This record gives sequence, C-alpha cells and structure tokens, in this order.
Amino acid sequence: MDPAIRRQTIADLLHRTAKRFPRKPGLMCGATQWTFAEFDAVVDRVAAGLSKMGVAHAGKVAVLARNSHGFAALRFALARLGAVMVPINFMLKAEEVAYILRHAGAQTLATDSGLAEVARAAAAMDTSVKQFIWLPSEDPSQPVAGMTSFDELARTGGPAPAMPQLASTDLAQIVYTSGTESMPKGAMLTHDAVISQYASCAVDANIASGDVLLHALPLYHCAQLDVFLGPAIYVGATSIVTAKPTPDNLLPLIAKHGITSFFAPPTVWIALLRSPLLDATDMRSLRKGYYGASIMPVEVLKELARRLPGVGFWNLYGQTEIAPLATMLGPQDQLRKPGSCGRAVLNVETRVVDEDLRDVKPGGEVGEIVHRSPHLMLGYFHDEEKTKAAFAGGWFHSGDLATIDDEGFITVVDRKKDMIKSGGENVASREVEEMIYKLPAVSEVAVIGVPDAKWVEAVAAVVVVKAGQSLTEAEVIAHCAKHMAGFKAPKRVIFAESLPKNPSGKLLKRELRERYAR
Repeated sequence: MDPAIRRQTIADLLHRTAKRFPRKPGLMCGATQWTFAEFDAVVDRVAAGLSKMGVAHAGKVAVLARNSHGFAALRFALARLGAVMVPINFMLKAEEVAYILRHAGAQTLATDSGLAEVARAAAAMDTSVKQFIWLPSEDPSQPVAGMTSFDELARTGGPAPAMPQLASTDLAQIVYTSGTESMPKGAMLTHDAVISQYASCAVDANIASGDVLLHALPLYHCAQLDVFLGPAIYVGATSIVTAKPTPDNLLPLIAKHGITSFFAPPTVWIALLRSPLLDATDMRSLRKGYYGASIMPVEVLKELARRLPGVGFWNLYGQTEIAPLATMLGPQDQLRKPGSCGRAVLNVETRVVDEDLRDVKPGGEVGEIVHRSPHLMLGYFHDEEKTKAAFAGGWFHSGDLATIDDEGFITVVDRKKDMIKSGGENVASREVEEMIYKLPAVSEVAVIGVPDAKWVEAVAAVVVVKAGQSLTEAEVIAHCAKHMAGFKAPKRVIFAESLPKNPSGKLLKRELRERYAR
C-alpha cells in the first residue's frame, strides 16, 4: 500500500479543511485575506519554491519573525515538505539566536524586515545558515536585499513535491524552551504528537468551526501556534492574525471582526482591564476567553467575570514538551475551583507525585506534576542526559509543584526553581502573590526569593501599582502578616513601573532575582 493513503501530518490538515470549506474565510492578517482554498494553494506554491531552494525532508528551517500571514503559510509549507521548523523567540539577542541556530543545525533562516539585522548578525556567528527567506509583516514592508522573498516563493508554479515517505511519526518541529533557564533546550515534537494535542484542544478547549479567533501572542510560541492557530485550521475556524498584543490594537480588532475567541496570558488580560478603551468597545461577540502561560491571580479572574459577564473562560496549562496542552479548567469550574489548572485533557494522563512517584494525598500535600501522553516530545535534541532525567520512572517530569483535590483538580503551587526556602521554611511564591493581589491598588506583583544574611533567602515582592493609586511597603507587609504565617510575609517590597516578561507574557522571575539579588 502507498504510505500516502494513510498519511496524517500537519500539512494534510489544512488540505482537508480547504476541501471541506473552500470559500470560507481562512486567515486574515493586515490587508491579506485568504479563503481556505486560497490558503492551501499558497502553501503548495511556497512549498514548491522552498523545494527549489533545496529545503528537503528533515531539513531544519529556523523562523525569527513576528506574526504574519507569511509565518502561518511557511509553517504549513514546511510540514508539506517534511522539513523541520525551528521557531525562535524574537526577543533574544543575536548571540542567543546564534546558539539555537548552531544547536539545531539550521541551514535556512526565515525572518522579516524588522528582525533582518538580528537574523544576519546571528547567522554570521559560526552557524550553518546558508540562505535567508524574507517574510512579509502585518503592516506593509519591503523585502530585504539578498533574501528570497515570500512573494517569490508564492509565485513558484506547480504543486508541492510529492512526499510519499512522509510519516506522522516524522519530526515536525524543534521548539526551544523559553529561556527562563540558563540554556534553552530543544523539544523534538512529531506530527502525530502535535495532532494528538490538536484533538485535545478541539474537544476540551471547545475550538469549533464557527469560531473567529484572534491570534495576537507570538506564533513562535507553542501556545499560540499549536493550541490555537493549528486547531483552528484543523476544525475550519476563521483566524485573524496580528503582531501587536496591545489593548489599543486588540480591542478595535475584536469589535471589527466580531471575534468570538481570544487567548492571552494574564498580563495581557490585566492590560485590557486597565485600558480606558475596554468599556467603550463592543465586546458582545466575544464568548470564549483563554488564559495560560502563567498563573491567573484569582482577584483578576473575579474582575474579568464581573466586567466581561458574557465570556466563558478556560485555563489551559502545559509546557513546550507536551506540545503544549496538558490540563484544562473550563468555564463551569472557574469560580468553583478558583486558581486551579483543572484536570488532564483528552489525550493526557496526569498525576501529582512525591519523589518516589507515589501519588500525593488529596487536599494539600505538595508534589510534582508528571504526565504520560502521545502529545509528548521525543526528547531534547542532542541532549540524552536531560531527556533521561525528564522521563525518569516512565513519566514526564514537568518541574511544577502542585496539590490535587479529591475530585482530581490540580492547583499549581510553584515551579521547583521558584520555591523560596526562607529560614528553613518553604514558601510558595504564588500563595504570597495571591494575597498581595487582594490589595485594591495592586496591578501586578511577582514574589521572589533574594539572598539574606539572616533568612538565607528572604521573601521579596515586586509590585506594580495601578495608575492614580498609592501603596507603601509597610501596607503590603502588614496586609500579608495579618492574613498568613509570618515567615510567608514579604521582608522586602520593591515598587516598579512594570515587570519583565517574554513575548508570550510569562514573567521572567530569573531576571528579577538577578536584578534584586543585592
């Protein structure tokens, strides 16, 4: 039998959707609008152009670019060739980008006008990059000299080269960890791992063909790329792509396009709540709100429910290595189980265990979250030692500490590396953050451990105060000391104008620890 008859790859999903909904709006970005049939045809032409450039099965193609229709089309064109996509965080410096290019062995680098200088500088740092692809942006931009433009690729005649040997178990992408650790690790994800995760998203996150989704967080990040854009194309929903996740861009887009579904990390939802545009924007179309990437403060969740009563919220928890969705808390449980990340999704088995891989007791005992799932990566690229450690005992170790209740709902307490050991006592930074969020003047807060002569590690709170309001260190400390054990209350409160975040909205606590270590 020809293997292509039973083939199930990421590229096949778009082709099938185009056959089901050829005239339906598939993807819009800036002035570009494609039906699903047009989207599929563009992908075929781009794949043919890539093949003529020498991009082949298993070849590594890195992408350093902001969100665009070109980014989305390139993702599916690479899958159609069996090439391996290596998305790169565009906030990285040239030296950091070069590390990923060298580690992955990428020979082709796709970028856009705004990032071309960084891309070229990185490629020149002893990497294997031999050729560049220029991608268009949301706003009009000019191709960069010396790079093969997306438009040139899309003008290439003929269908994509046939790839009968392409299998669902082939490597689809290497996604590098976000960089909150010292050196990024490359998670190897196959087509079937990603597609299994798409199915879990469609079922448990209720991504449906009638949705109009706004994709605003970076597509280099697996949450936006594979929890939302990929599943939307899989089920035939309409996608609106933007590269500007700011309230003054997002709110008009929601009203203009009748957006029904939107994902953002807590930091972006907080920014929307603080925007003077929110109450003036017609939000009646929005029915599905999603958050993840970091923990949503319970007080913020209550404010969202109060100010956006027509929106049901989902908390989606996971990480790069599981493609990335692992657990889900649905709208019906948001206020019943506040702060929980829910239970395992369709294709995942999740436990909370002690160091001997025994289930912790429900109701408060802290353990590590571990998973088994077809979503999971094959391992870390070129790193057998870390792969072995991650899968010790036959389970994938998330590195997240949590509790589980008698209904199986999981609540993340902290990352192992973020747990504060103060005066011999363990302090979960999240617990302290939730308490500080109860102060009405607090816009954002991050709790970290800082070196201390007496406590070894002291609890410190970095606080952003709402515009027009005031707060003192003494007020924060007194509030915490009144409502929680003394060893948990901050010994130091630092006021800042903003908190450092990566483009996916995740707080960079490592940067805060380094900044305030003295």
